[in-house]
Amino acid sequence: MKKTLVAAAVVSSTFTFADNHGAALETDAAKLGYSIGSMFGGRMSGDFKDLDLEAFKAGFEDAYTGAEPKMTQEEIVGTIQAFQQKQMEEMQREQAKQAEAAKQASEDWLAEKAKEDGVEKTESGLMYKVITQGDGAKPAAEDTVKVHYEGKLADGTVFDSSYERGEPISFPLNQVIEGWTEGLQLMSVGSKYELYIPSELAYGPGGTGPIPPHAALQFTVELLDIEAAQAAQ
Repeated sequence: MKKTLVAAAVVSSTFTFADNHGAALETDAAKLGYSIGSMFGGRMSGDFKDLDLEAFKAGFEDAYTGAEPKMTQEEIVGTIQAFQQKQMEEMQREQAKQAEAAKQASEDWLAEKAKEDGVEKTESGLMYKVITQGDGAKPAAEDTVKVHYEGKLADGTVFDSSYERGEPISFPLNQVIEGWTEGLQLMSVGSKYELYIPSELAYGPGGTGPIPPHAALQFTVELLDIEAAQAAQ
């Protein structure tokens, strides 16, 4: 009795599939057709959320069989271009919305940082806090400095760290973001500061790599040495 019910269920599902899809996938040609359709469907589902499947199948079949098309080539191209333009505009609106939200979040974070004890602010908008004050020389913008550092986004995400790599880094001070160029010149060798850098002194509306557009940044920086002036090199 149980085997009979199972067999009946299998037969029923096969006929249901045949009714809904026009084939029971019993032949190699049917399986190939379904496989290709599945592949294209999976690829297209992310780009065409509300695609009219019946119209798609009609267009596919007409083109595949060489039947008389229901739209001219100009109409087809124009329709696709209009869709692409609409998608691009929607994406740009969403990107602008996200960028504005990120900008506001960065401004709010900087405003909270400004209230903390020990935080100083320069005319440019750069903010910093002295963790350890060294007694060595201060670099000029043309100098090459050697530092240890850790960079974070406002939400605390670490995006870069020489500590994690296990070695400091050296670079000409005038070839980095403005917030670093200014901030490092405030420091004496042996100092450790926290820098709170507005987006306009960092990577601005474009962002870079793991740093999103309009992101304010926090750096913990240790100035280990002033290696050489760029002019001397």
